[in-house]
Parts: sequence; C-alpha cells; structure tokens
Amino acid sequence: MTHEALFIYSDKQLTYRFNESHPFNHQRLQLTYDLLTSAQALSKEQMIEPRMATDEELELVHDPAFIDAVKQGGKGELSDGIASNFGLNTEDTPVFPNMHEAASLLVGGTLTAVDAVMTGQSQHALHLGGGLHHGFKGRASGFCIYNDSSIAIEYIKQKYGAKVLYIDTDAHHGDGVQWAFYDDPDVCTLSIHETGRYLFPGTGSVGEKGSGKGYGFSINLPIDAFTEDDSFIHVYETAFKEVVEFFKPDVILTQNGVDAHHYDPLTHLCSSMKTYEFIPKLAHELAHHYCEGKWIAVGGGGYDMWRVVPRAWSVIWLEMTNQQHILDDPIPTSWLERWQPETTDELPTSWHDDPSIIPNIPRKLEITEKNNKTLEKALYHIRNEKKNIAKKG
Repeated sequence: MTHEALFIYSDKQLTYRFNESHPFNHQRLQLTYDLLTSAQALSKEQMIEPRMATDEELELVHDPAFIDAVKQGGKGELSDGIASNFGLNTEDTPVFPNMHEAASLLVGGTLTAVDAVMTGQSQHALHLGGGLHHGFKGRASGFCIYNDSSIAIEYIKQKYGAKVLYIDTDAHHGDGVQWAFYDDPDVCTLSIHETGRYLFPGTGSVGEKGSGKGYGFSINLPIDAFTEDDSFIHVYETAFKEVVEFFKPDVILTQNGVDAHHYDPLTHLCSSMKTYEFIPKLAHELAHHYCEGKWIAVGGGGYDMWRVVPRAWSVIWLEMTNQQHILDDPIPTSWLERWQPETTDELPTSWHDDPSIIPNIPRKLEITEKNNKTLEKALYHIRNEKKNIAKKG
C-alpha cells in the first residue's frame, strides 16, 4: 500500500535537549503532534517510529573523530579543550547526557522519511525532528550536532542515485548543507534567509554560488530584516519555480524552520501564518509536477514554540494529506485546555494570524525593492544559462 504521506515521530526525540534555559526545545514536536491528533488530522496508520542512524551513516558526512567526541561528551568524558575543537560545550551547543544517541535518533528519523519516499512506501514524508542544518563535517554549530539533511542528501545520492533539490526557508542560512555540497552538480541548495548582517551564521550572500562542477547550484536569497509576508512569498515562489524548472530534481527535500515569523524572539523578520501556509503549498505542487510527488520535509528553527511552531508545522502535514479544510476550524479546545496552563503566552485560537499582529514597517517599500534586487542577482546565473540553452536549441 502506498501512503499519501507518513509522519515520523517518537516521544524519545524529546531527549535532544541541551538544558532547561536553552531556546532549542524539542517539546515543539510534542506540541505539534498533539495539535494534529487533537484536530483528528493524524492517525496511527500514518505514523512511523524513527530509527537510530548508524555510525556508518553518520560518516557519510561527519568525521569519525567528531562522532567519537560527541559520544564522549554524552558520557561526560570530554575535556573542555577538545570539546571546543569540535564546536561542543559552547553557549549554542552545550554537551548533555547521551547526546550522541539523541542526535543519532534525529538523523535516523530523516533517513526513515527518505526510505519511505524513495522506496515508494509513501509519496511524501514529514520528520519535524530533523532540519539541523548548521552541523559541519567535524564541528557542531548553532544548536546542531549532526546534520541530518546533509546526511540524508548523501544517503539519497549513494543509495538511490537521485538528484536532490534542497529548499531551506529557515530565517538562518542553511550553511552546513550548502558547504557539504558546494561543488556537487547533483545537489542544488536554495536558501531564503534573513541577511547575515545581523543574524547567525553571517553567511549566505548572493555571491555564494558553488564551485567547480557545482557552480550555479548554490542559490542564496538573503532578505532584509523586517521583510513581511508578501515580499517573502514573492521571493520564495519566484526562486523555487525557476530553480526547480532549471535543475529538474528527482526528489525535493524542504527544511521548514519557522523562525521568520514576527513573533520569533531570535530573528528580525515579519512573516505571519500566511507565509507558513504558502510554503508547503508550493512545495507540494512542485513536487508533483517535477518529482512524481517525491517530497521529504524536515523541521528546523522556530523559537516561539507555543504560538507559532505547532501551527506552522501542523500546516505542512495538513498540506501533505490534503486536509487544508481543517484550517477553517478553530484550534481544538482540548489542545488549548491541555497546554495553556504550561505557558504565560496566550495560545492562539485560530490557525491563521490576524493581520494586525504585524506592526507598520516604515521601510516596507524600500525593503521589498531591495529583496527584488537580491532576487534578480540570485537568479542571474540560472536565467543566463537558460538563455544559452535556448540559443543552442
């Protein structure tokens, strides 16, 4: 039986937890899962438990010495000096007990999603525990230990011989994935993120286009601080459509960080749920048009875990399973009653945001024009190549 979509989740994924005060809190997963089940939008038949990634799979991207350091850190056996060499025990990425096992489970969840889609078990798969796009070959970074998306892409290439289009709409640049495939013509990375002028990791300029045979297959759209829905959606839609038509992938992998929302405490963008309803809608449409529906989606950033993340991530699943009609209903009362006592934030009662949550941005026109110029620069190479191909044809 081929499923329309499968949802990869386990409560065990909540063990990826740095400390009580750290902004990266995978209770987000539990909140999203509970919201979907409360809305009767997710059944047990649509779920798969994630597996643990093997060391061999981690080594598709990561150095064995780094993996060993993570294991030692999780056992409390890593000195501060060695830890710092591997980007561990920093303010962003502190060590915690059993961190190797917790991080390996997140990688394994993304590989579970990959196998479900690439073997035809399901057209789409959603693994919200993944999307840790800052991890490097030999270094943890930005809340990310192992880079599940990079490992998944290399896994897809080696096991299935497929071309992968990676779309990253996290407010932070998807640096770890970009650099892992910077010279690879079989992987195209498209990252739409807040400019690195004021935001970690500071990379992702338009000039980062790839190298060698991979030149032109790294596309970056650093949008301006305070970008609102209409500009974000225009940049995303235009770039995604042109890139997918040019690259013609076998499968699409989307990273769905939801920290470009106005409420997010770590970024400076001004999107609302309007953007997060459109992002998966377009991915769904283009996956069916170009990849026979092969679409794998992972999570990512998102630090307003009460008001934003559960709704925005749930919408991906509702889109995958064609249950968008649920968005016309109120947020289930049972979900509100269960979780409201846990937070001082007032939980939203609607799937949609009231437009009034976005304040008046005096530089709105200037920001939009600047983003459009960035879009032109980012797509210049692709548009030029298409012209050359048309001339030869």
